[in-house]
Amino acid sequence: MTRPPTAAQRRLIEAADPVTGRLKGTPAQLAALVKRGLAFRHPRPPHDHFLTPAGHRVREAEPAPGAGPVEPDAPAASGVFAARVGGEDAAPGDGPARRREVRSAWEGMLELRRMTNPDGATDRPCGWERTHLVQAAALALEADGHRPSGPGSGGYRVTDTPQPDAVAVYEPDDAARHACAATLERAGWQVGEYTEPRTRVRYLLASPRRA
Repeated sequence: MTRPPTAAQRRLIEAADPVTGRLKGTPAQLAALVKRGLAFRHPRPPHDHFLTPAGHRVREAEPAPGAGPVEPDAPAASGVFAARVGGEDAAPGDGPARRREVRSAWEGMLELRRMTNPDGATDRPCGWERTHLVQAAALALEADGHRPSGPGSGGYRVTDTPQPDAVAVYEPDDAARHACAATLERAGWQVGEYTEPRTRVRYLLASPRRA
């Protein structure tokens, strides 16, 4: 029977990025997680470490009896990546550091697809994306260079819909909206364009492609 992770390892796993599973820790800590099959080192620079499916299962599992509450380390918790869904009052900047974060997050998502899709496909969403639709669609859009909306500015905005497997993407500019549709289709989403009957606002309805 595989030994459960230590308390220190569980804290590291709990503090991993909720979107991509990216880990932060010392080289020795990360190497120990890799050795136990709970993390992998990305083959391309900057060689970040990400949770494997086994690592994600550890994070989602209930703590062992008597283990006590697990508190994420403060530095990792304060630096958690979040894709911009649009409409945020306070959003991170658009400089080189943010672009590197987004690129790294998207590469991590592709690796998660490869590891968790049954056939290893990276051209369609994985299970995590199907249960975090708004964040997944927003990450695909931001990673392809689309501009999210903000206070007093145009751009895309991703929202939930009554349909359990679809999101709506609002973008007032026709050309930009069509470009958003093309990006999502390349990222493995099925996309249609519709008009709200009362407001006549055009929007995209997107859902993860199954095959």
